[in-house]
Order: sequence, then C-alpha cells, then structure tokens
Amino acid sequence: MIFTELRVQGVFLIEPERLEDARGFFARTWCREEFVARGLEREVAQCDISFNKKKGTLRGLHYQASPFEEVKLVRCTMGAILDVVLDLRVDSPSFLEHVAMVLTAENRQMVYAPKGVAHGFQTLEDDSEVFYQMSQVYAPEFARGVRWNDPSFGINWPIDDPIMSDRDRNYADFVARGGARVKSA
Repeated sequence: MIFTELRVQGVFLIEPERLEDARGFFARTWCREEFVARGLEREVAQCDISFNKKKGTLRGLHYQASPFEEVKLVRCTMGAILDVVLDLRVDSPSFLEHVAMVLTAENRQMVYAPKGVAHGFQTLEDDSEVFYQMSQVYAPEFARGVRWNDPSFGINWPIDDPIMSDRDRNYADFVARGGARVKSA
C-alpha cells in the first residue's frame, strides 16, 4: 500500500500497490501492520456502505463528537465521488483547511480521515457506492455536522444544487469565537 499524507494534517491518500499479471492484479487494501507502522488507527469497529442512485448526491459534512470521535477509511467501490475532509481540530496547523480528491471504483484509492475532521462526498456518477471502515460504532446522539456550503470553508463542490437530506442542507454555519466550536442542528 502506498500512503501519501495530504495537506490536512493526518489525512492520507492510500493507493493499493498492484501485483499484476495476465489474469489481472492482486492488491492489499488493509494491513494492520502498515497502519501501526505509521501511527495510524488500526481498530475497525464498524463497516458501512452508502449507495447513491443519482449523480450530484451530497452527503456530509459529518463527524462524531467526543467520546465517540471516529477515524474513517473511505473507498469508492462503484462509480465516482469527490471526497472531502475538513479539519475541525482547533489545535491543528491545518485548522479549517480541507482536501478534496476524486475516488473511483477504477482508481481504487482510499482516504484515511483521522479523528476531529468532518467528512463528506458528492457523487460524480449515477449508482455510486462508498465503503467505510470506522474505528468507532455509530452513536446517533454524538453525530454532528457542518454545512456543506458554509463560506468559511471555501469548498468547491462540482455539481450545484445537490441532492441531499434536509439535515445536511440545514446545518448551522460554523462559529469560531475565542476558540472554535461547531454549532449543530
């Protein structure tokens, strides 16, 4: 596996290292030892999929509050998405910065999103599916989010007027005063 740290501290793009021959290829997509060697979370408490029928579907930007903060390993297994990770860690040198990358079924790349960041994606094709490995079980009472188009973040989503839930569309603006806090709906 090839790990590339991105501009947001602790966020990695992970590419499977392919062993190819006439039959096709073999590649590892998870190796506990490789994650441990880099100081990354190795626990997987839950795996989920998100199937999205229509191009332009936007999910996010989501995170879980303490004590249920989670690490996510995200991969597109069908179709294509623009995946976004936004740093909400006040003490991080990349606080309020984001990274966005295209994940596709064909490129098989993954994104490692550490605790303290918000995550979201927008589908670039119909019938796109996203596979998540998470370090923490989902705790609905600790589920939080920030608004996808809050001008504080400057995220350029590729498709205007996305298909999304009312909850995601109506998260409050991000507020930072004397230390940052995130308002949730």
